[in-house]
Amino acid sequence: MKQEKNMFIAKFLPIKIFSFCMVVMLCCCTFFKAQKKQYFLIDTETKVKKKVKDSLSAAKFLDSLAQSNYFFTELKDVKLKGDSTLIYYDKGKNFNESYVSLSDSIVHQLKLEKEFFTKNLDSVKQNISKKYIDDGFAFSRIKSKFKGQKKGYPVVELEINKNNKRTIDGFVVKGYTKIPKRFIKNLDKDFKGKTYDEKNLIAINKNFLSHPFISLERQPQTLFTKDSTQIYLFMEKKKTNSFDGVIGFGNDKKDKFTLNGTLNVNFKNMFNGFETLNLYWQRNPDKGQTFDLQSDIPYLFSSNVGLNMKVNIFRQDSTFANVKALPAFYYHINNRQRIGFRGTFESSTIIDSLYTQGKDYNKKGIGIFFDMTEPSDIDLFLYKSKLNVGYDFLATKYTLENIDSKQNQFYFFGEYNYNIKGNHFLNIKGEGAMMDSKIDFSANELYRFGGWNSLRGFNENSLAADFFYYAGLEYRYLIGNQAFFDVFGQYGQLNNKSLNVKPKLYSVGLGFNFFIPIGLMSFQLSNGNEFGNPFKFNDIKIHWGILSRF
Repeated sequence: MKQEKNMFIAKFLPIKIFSFCMVVMLCCCTFFKAQKKQYFLIDTETKVKKKVKDSLSAAKFLDSLAQSNYFFTELKDVKLKGDSTLIYYDKGKNFNESYVSLSDSIVHQLKLEKEFFTKNLDSVKQNISKKYIDDGFAFSRIKSKFKGQKKGYPVVELEINKNNKRTIDGFVVKGYTKIPKRFIKNLDKDFKGKTYDEKNLIAINKNFLSHPFISLERQPQTLFTKDSTQIYLFMEKKKTNSFDGVIGFGNDKKDKFTLNGTLNVNFKNMFNGFETLNLYWQRNPDKGQTFDLQSDIPYLFSSNVGLNMKVNIFRQDSTFANVKALPAFYYHINNRQRIGFRGTFESSTIIDSLYTQGKDYNKKGIGIFFDMTEPSDIDLFLYKSKLNVGYDFLATKYTLENIDSKQNQFYFFGEYNYNIKGNHFLNIKGEGAMMDSKIDFSANELYRFGGWNSLRGFNENSLAADFFYYAGLEYRYLIGNQAFFDVFGQYGQLNNKSLNVKPKLYSVGLGFNFFIPIGLMSFQLSNGNEFGNPFKFNDIKIHWGILSRF
């Protein structure tokens, strides 16, 4: 032990003496000379030359090498050359393998062994430092202290200088500042007072990742003062208005070639309130037309309560017309999830007196729904995942027959884009709905589905049922970030009590989607049929569409 102590004195003491001598030299030079001296540190091994401000800075630098595991740094020579002082030193061996002795505070805080041997001292220090940073001590610093030698390895004591614990005190918005006040209040609610650590910083950044209305110009920045920690958010407004147009080609029920289409226009965040106005029109080959007008205001009176108003009109040529109003209030669970209540007010009128399958009716009711949307960081996909479930209880009155009926309606929609590997993705999608009543349903109140956005390979809204479901898998291969090729298959079933049919259906197809200067263009071939029926090439549906944001 005495020998180890002497070795330590012989190796380490010259640095301390050098520090004192440098200070004395500086004082003498300042007293006798008016000109400013220059100090240079030169590594004898690497010949790297480092300029420092004064002798005290030189001494601090040499002492700091111990923190990088150079415990036996030696001062080799000091030369004066004009107004420059050249200090030559040898760092010696880097002892990354060593015996470690932890201070009592580290042992108590992290529940580690007091003493142990390590082959990677840097890794030990990084792990300890990370644990303190994760606990909110953003400016914690590990200090190494040489305590001697053991079995040819240095014994190093590690101590922690924690400084003050940091918590998130608030947010400062820069750039695009015309955002709903409630959005920032929700950020404060979720993060204010929480530990300033990597986990919470990632969570903050996720709030803006693929947000439908805003994005961050850069990563969140932090301003540390003595008493507070402020997160700076540099926001920018996204182009969120969109035009979605689809033209379809196919045969109607009489095998006559027809042209149909869909227009979907969204005006979003025009008044900086994250609001949405949606206009939707669709014409199917069987002369049916749908018109939707929907408005959404997410933060009423700066609260987490939102308002959604939707009016739907469906007219089947000159046979019947349905009008439905769906006012709804919902609560933001977070930026991606909401739950709410809605009312239903629906009426249907038979236009053609010869249409005996339909009935005039009025419906009133209340329901509950839940929505969840996870945005995608891939521009080619509308979202990564989406879920919509709902239940409605309705009171129905068939006006001409003067019959009252209670109805239950259930709805489900789910979609998820799963990354298989690299550019290979699997789109999983399913939808289903059911209406239940003690009396038979009229044909004009049934669910209508099929087409581009549901069971493909069939004409738009050509399938009618009181119960249906379908599920599909679509393989997508991305070509860079500008296009993807897809192949899909779907299986479904419907139940139509009035016609006493329960067909099992399928659809298959392929498509190609790619960006052009005006937006995302889609081209798709699909064919759907009932199991047991022969495959017909003249039933192939062709869809061409464009989605443009402005």
